[in-house]
Amino acid sequence: MGQVYEAITPRLQQFIEAQHVFFVATAPLSDTGRVNVSPKGIDGTFAVVDDRTVAYLDITASGAETIAHLRENGRITIMFCSFERQPKILRLHGRGRVVSVHDPEFAQWQPRFPETIAARSVIVVDVERVSDSCGYGLPLFEGASERDMLIGHIERKGSEGISAYRVEKNATSIDGLPAFEEREDADPVHAEPSHA
Repeated sequence: MGQVYEAITPRLQQFIEAQHVFFVATAPLSDTGRVNVSPKGIDGTFAVVDDRTVAYLDITASGAETIAHLRENGRITIMFCSFERQPKILRLHGRGRVVSVHDPEFAQWQPRFPETIAARSVIVVDVERVSDSCGYGLPLFEGASERDMLIGHIERKGSEGISAYRVEKNATSIDGLPAFEEREDADPVHAEPSHA
């Protein structure tokens, strides 16, 4: 049976840290707007900050729905589910905010995560509700491994290419809401990666 918790317990934190994938759900306020669910799964990009706060490193990608929705209304749900022996689903409901790579605050969050010029922001969530359910209907998967394509794909664009990509792909949501604001005049936060 499912349970609601006052906060993220040490045992739940251990469960979170053992998962290889999580899902982020957000939605605009408009009743005609599209609900978005994004899968995430790069090791080291999710952090439990304390029993009521979590954060994850947001990597530059082809859309910016989560950013747009959080800027409009802040609602967010993060879901973890085990595809291994322990059948469990965990949901964190809360209010999220976007800390862009162009924000001074980003420097305080970046050390928690792998450093990469592919980073677009950190999503910080104040957790308001923690609940789990059985997960008995989920399949078992074995032998899963990290797919290390996204960060490398974005890093190969270089700083200028990433900036141009964000202007083209991340400025608005699919419903036309303002999303990621690229500041081309800003000082770069990260150094260029070195490729052997």
